[in-house]
Amino acid sequence: MWKEFKSFALKGNVLDLAFAVVIGGAFGKIVASLVNDIIMPVVGLLIGGIDLKSLEYPHGDTVLKYGMFLQSVVDFFIIAFSLFMFVKLAGTFKRKREETVKADPAPTREELLLTEIRDLLKNK
Repeated sequence: MWKEFKSFALKGNVLDLAFAVVIGGAFGKIVASLVNDIIMPVVGLLIGGIDLKSLEYPHGDTVLKYGMFLQSVVDFFIIAFSLFMFVKLAGTFKRKREETVKADPAPTREELLLTEIRDLLKNK
């Protein structure tokens, strides 16, 4: 069982997934800092100096913190847009690579000679 687990854990896909999770966590921190420290203060200034994170609606014993929700929505849209741009860029590179692979190289001199010999033998 240990041998099977080791072969599974060391496969390329599992390692790729592990790296993606670590990079995704770091990317999430960067996006959170971008939203918290740059975008939301600017948005707050544009709407009259209001700190959006502190927006809340108290109702009895319950407090609805809709400012935090707005910040989470902005986080989501920035992450979604970033991933969209990354996937679009990766798709462009993949298409270019496939186009270069699909293009048949010109036949070599040996291939031309072999083709001529084949055609001569076929005609006899």
